[in-house]
Amino acid sequence: MNTSDNHYLNLVLEGDTKAFAALVDRYKDLVFTLANRMVSTREEAEEVAQDTFLKAFRSLSKFKGDAKFSSWIYRICYNTCLDHLKKNKRKPNTVAIDDITEAEVKTLESALEQLEQKEYQESIKKCLRQLPDDEGYIVTLFYFEDLSVDEIATITELSKSNVKVKLFRSRKKLFGILKKELNVSVN
Repeated sequence: MNTSDNHYLNLVLEGDTKAFAALVDRYKDLVFTLANRMVSTREEAEEVAQDTFLKAFRSLSKFKGDAKFSSWIYRICYNTCLDHLKKNKRKPNTVAIDDITEAEVKTLESALEQLEQKEYQESIKKCLRQLPDDEGYIVTLFYFEDLSVDEIATITELSKSNVKVKLFRSRKKLFGILKKELNVSVN
């Protein structure tokens, strides 16, 4: 067990409950990452992470120290995720086909198209994060915020020609990243 973990654990067990905050701070990313991989939404992951730390705090006297604290908290998080998934298990939604109108089908198709567009944008944003910050920022302003080259030049204090050059180079880099990430082959 990490000696600093042991130090904080002893402080908490001696009554200094504020010392637990250091452990939360140390392991919050680990716990949230696991929770986020297991549950559906970020909000659920945040809830699971909070529940994990509450359970750990309440059970701290049961921690024997035969494993690392990180392994113990990880196991609590995993079990909390499983409990959350069981509790929120989705029930199948059954609807009679005759009850659905043609207008509702078109509305649903429109909603699915919007969802597909949003997923497409999220994929691009993920790839954008791989560009250097200044290049990703310029591409984001141009394509996602619909700003003109003039507006971007004003915001970034670059010349219009410099913005155009950066946009051109950034698009080429972004294309390479997208090609690699999305496994696109160009013939």
